[in-house]
Amino acid sequence: MTKSMNVVRETERKYEAADAAELPDPAGLLGLDAGAGAEQQQLEAVYFDTSDLRLLRAGVTLRRRVGGSDEGWHLKLPAGGDSRDEHRLPLAGHDPVDPPAELASLVRVHSRGAALAPVAQLNTTRRRWLMSDSDGHEVVELVEDQVSAHTMGAETTAVSWREVEVELAEHGQAELLDRIEAQLLTVGVHRSQSKSKLGRLLADRLPAEPEKKSKVKPGSAGAVVLDYLRAQAEQIRAQDPLVRRDAPDAVHQLRVAARRMRSALQAYSEVIDGDATRGLTDELKWVGGELSAARDTEVIEERLVEAINGLPDELVMGPVAAQVTRTLQRRRAEGQEVALAALDSDRYLALHEQIDALLSDPPLTPRAKRPADRELPKQMGRVWRRLAKRVVAAEALDAGAERDIALHETRKAGKRLRYAGEVAEPAVGEPAARLQLHAKAVHKLLGDHQDSVVARPVIRELAGQAHLDGGNGFTFGILHGLEADRADRAERELPEAWNQLSRPENTKWLKS
Repeated sequence: MTKSMNVVRETERKYEAADAAELPDPAGLLGLDAGAGAEQQQLEAVYFDTSDLRLLRAGVTLRRRVGGSDEGWHLKLPAGGDSRDEHRLPLAGHDPVDPPAELASLVRVHSRGAALAPVAQLNTTRRRWLMSDSDGHEVVELVEDQVSAHTMGAETTAVSWREVEVELAEHGQAELLDRIEAQLLTVGVHRSQSKSKLGRLLADRLPAEPEKKSKVKPGSAGAVVLDYLRAQAEQIRAQDPLVRRDAPDAVHQLRVAARRMRSALQAYSEVIDGDATRGLTDELKWVGGELSAARDTEVIEERLVEAINGLPDELVMGPVAAQVTRTLQRRRAEGQEVALAALDSDRYLALHEQIDALLSDPPLTPRAKRPADRELPKQMGRVWRRLAKRVVAAEALDAGAERDIALHETRKAGKRLRYAGEVAEPAVGEPAARLQLHAKAVHKLLGDHQDSVVARPVIRELAGQAHLDGGNGFTFGILHGLEADRADRAERELPEAWNQLSRPENTKWLKS
């Protein structure tokens, strides 16, 4: 992310106010202090989108605003509930008619590479109050806007309206929004149907929602699986700009969402036709692989730094932590470059087209029409039996590379069971939740084992580099031993975790 970009979390609500509506006096609102009174502002904003308004449909707005205390380029991305993350760049240094590349990149998953052009201009006369509590802390911003707006393009429409915005300030709490809203409702001010001014202006230009597929009924196996797939698609697209910003844990979250979607398609391939979705599952595996270098290096660094910090000072010979951080951060940066190259590729955009096609016209099988609480346990039974076979096969092997590989395959099978349980939980309830809990325990042990398998070669490499640099490899030997012990401990604890997962009360609802 460019150093000049500022990211601000805003939590606000918008209200429609008829011209005749008289607002409560801000000076006495809920006992808050309105300071010196209203600040007057003149704002001019041009909004950018694709010709078919893909950003707006995704709840995203991109604008160039002149005037006010925060003029500049603003990109607003949904952050859940009443919150959005606003990414800001200054006006200086950027073309006034072409959105900055840094912001265009963050919406690529929505624009799919289509051109971003002006779609509307809004001119706003604003009255703004900064409200403070009794300690003088700013808690909420109240604004009253008179908006004059017109669309841009082949056809133009001009409209004007009055609206009110209430936004939490630095020290504000969410409950304050509810209290102010109660006051506004008493004078005839109501929540806006649109979350943005642009949404209100262009509401009649948004494509109509496609009709619900009549073959998917609420409570059916197909409906439950599709709901889960939609949630994962939303998560992938929510994490995409965070990965591009190199936000903490974003690579992991995007990768997990892709794995969840892939696992659901594979586990329930007899509900949503597995042959028809094989291409999509292959592409989900590909994108997960492209993110793996950045994520795996991040995990190893965290493990090693934590282990070093836990050692007595006399066992840390030389600048071990600095060497680990220097080497692995460089590798993580290289992995991040690979991840960004994947997200910028046409192949990645094609993956999202495949996801859209799946969700809009899913290849449902006859089983998809059956009640979810009866059909999904049958499909999970298949996943369970596959995991059981993996466990038996791994336990029969002697310690060594072959067993490590078998345990890794067991881990992947356990993960699929866990995610399949997530899909089924809304229909099955507590039994699926309990199975997930025990599957997670098995998965965690196998994950610790695999992380150790991956970390030990890296530790040996770091030790070799320390030796070449004239340093001491003693501490790396200790770290290698600790990792080997973690792997051994995971294997020792695995049988008990597996026995807990396999207990009849946890698996009897799975059907053959």
